[in-house]
Amino acid sequence: MSDDYDPAKDSYDSFNLCISSLRERLEKSKVVIGDCTLYNEDCRFILPTLQRVDHVIMDPPYEGEAHNPGRRLNGNTLELKHTRVREIHAAPLDFDAMTPDLRSFIGEECGRLSSGWLLAFCQVEAVPLWREAFAAGNAAYRRAMIWVKPDSSPQLSGDRPAQGYETIVASWAGRGASIWNGGGRRGVFTFGKHDAGVGHGGVRVNAHPTQKPIALMSDLVTLFSEQGNTILDPFMGSGTTGVACVKLGRKFIGIEREQKYFDTACRRIREAYAQPDFFVSAPEKKPEQVNLF
Repeated sequence: MSDDYDPAKDSYDSFNLCISSLRERLEKSKVVIGDCTLYNEDCRFILPTLQRVDHVIMDPPYEGEAHNPGRRLNGNTLELKHTRVREIHAAPLDFDAMTPDLRSFIGEECGRLSSGWLLAFCQVEAVPLWREAFAAGNAAYRRAMIWVKPDSSPQLSGDRPAQGYETIVASWAGRGASIWNGGGRRGVFTFGKHDAGVGHGGVRVNAHPTQKPIALMSDLVTLFSEQGNTILDPFMGSGTTGVACVKLGRKFIGIEREQKYFDTACRRIREAYAQPDFFVSAPEKKPEQVNLF
């Protein structure tokens, strides 16, 4: 070892090199479109670098059983004869399922970042798991809401009821009582799975296997945020929440790991800025102080 070796300087230089590398990776992953900042990265890398936002609205991966090709019909071929299923070719989802470690990380990080609501889509069996994860991030559970899907797939096996809904966990990370724009309305949202929504030009866009209807996401953004707020979505997918934010005057931070979905989200958000406002909505009500108990 050289006599002029300085361990403190070596550690300092190594630290600076690491920080420089991380900053370079962060900048390479980032695309800014209007008031939307999009990251083509794993949310586990991006979330610790972010400043506080107003709300989090996300559709994270579901549990492993929801990724089973036997439960899915995306990319299928279906033939029916005398009302019996003759042939089904189902495709599994092309992204990883939720894990306990990831859920814990997301709950704590989103609880740290949010100044208001935390909304997470999930299957009904995962409601207590997300409630616990958000509580670890100091967010108080308020309600499990329901998205009813009138055009969801039937139970082709015929041996049990079909799954015609998904749940949305709502937790509050803000100070004091929770506030939203829904007054005393119910937390039940009925939108067709593939429906772009009345007044939205009848556009049907399905660029992601678990894509949510724009009408549903615009309803959630309107009810749980104010104009000018910043909404974070750590699992952006094809960018539907970002599109709703653009059209409703919110800022948006979206994170998506898969390149093909990230590219689609960028395209859709650019188109949302370029197109005339296709939402037909009344002026937003002044928020009322309401507890979702």
